[in-house]
Amino acid sequence: MYIVILAGGSGTRFWPLSRKKNPKQLMSVFGGRSMLQRTVERVLPLNPAHIIVVTNALQAEETARQLASLDRGTISVVEEPLARNTAPAIGLAAAIIEREDPTAVMAVLPADHYILDEEEFRATLLRAEEAASHWNLVTLGILPTSPETGYGYIEADKAGGKEGALPVRRFVEKPTREKALEFMESGNFYWNSGMFVWRTDVILDRIRTHMPDLWSGLSALNVPESTKHLSAMKEQVADLYGRLEAQSIDYGVMEKAEGVVVIPSSFGWSDVGSWSALPELLEGDEDGNVVMDASRVVSLDSRNCLVRGNDRLVALLGVRDLIVVDAGDALLVCPRERAQDVRKVVDELERRGLTDYL
Repeated sequence: MYIVILAGGSGTRFWPLSRKKNPKQLMSVFGGRSMLQRTVERVLPLNPAHIIVVTNALQAEETARQLASLDRGTISVVEEPLARNTAPAIGLAAAIIEREDPTAVMAVLPADHYILDEEEFRATLLRAEEAASHWNLVTLGILPTSPETGYGYIEADKAGGKEGALPVRRFVEKPTREKALEFMESGNFYWNSGMFVWRTDVILDRIRTHMPDLWSGLSALNVPESTKHLSAMKEQVADLYGRLEAQSIDYGVMEKAEGVVVIPSSFGWSDVGSWSALPELLEGDEDGNVVMDASRVVSLDSRNCLVRGNDRLVALLGVRDLIVVDAGDALLVCPRERAQDVRKVVDELERRGLTDYL
């Protein structure tokens, strides 16, 4: 199995810690290793044939630096010159893998997800590999534990599946709370994890069918025989990306293709989409306050707050459900329920030309 890790995200909802050159996946959100490093470590026991990490040009140097200690000659970093969403990144990785083994199975994983039960996660990938060997496009669907409105959903046909892989009826964008409750009660909806497993020739064939412009560009690439020389593709990739529109693999292929199946999965998953996700993943005190990086916090009559003090003393007095994050040059204070809106702060900084804080 080949592993493709998508590591080019901007992580705007983790501002002010997450910046363009140091986004969420390169941060030590849980202490110790960064999320990217944890993602790579998680798959190493599978002995992958190769790991391809697709990132953007701004983050490539730091990405390579972080992976140097984990590399045993099987990790390659591929730069994207422009952000074009997931379909071009996945297509580019597939074209590279095809040069070595056209029928190889490749697993596509985001670099910034949290996995609690890593052994079960690897076992699920092996089940997905088996399903993919039968020409299926496999996605991992997470068994929902709450009516989450921040995730997309996958509806499965439970009557038509075999060996744990269920045919996908449809993909649903982020629903209202009422719809999310309906999905949970129906029992045949799963959270869309954004993790995929398929044969390289199969995904390229589906790209040819449903995204002909991307297919045409990928077909013209002169991929080096050795992954050690992928940097030689830099000008070709820049030319290709300059002609492509941004498109997700979900919309470009998965929602249209035949043979799409979902494997119901439960291994303690979170996409860690915003600051508000961390209190669910990190241990708090008796009042539910979560303190990151051993920050010094004095809390009086305060509950359910997330604090990162950046070596400063932070005093909480009579407050509830706040996020307080000090990044040294910028301070974020917001209600936990507004954590998804932190990206609006980034947009406003961009609008005002305050690029030093991005």
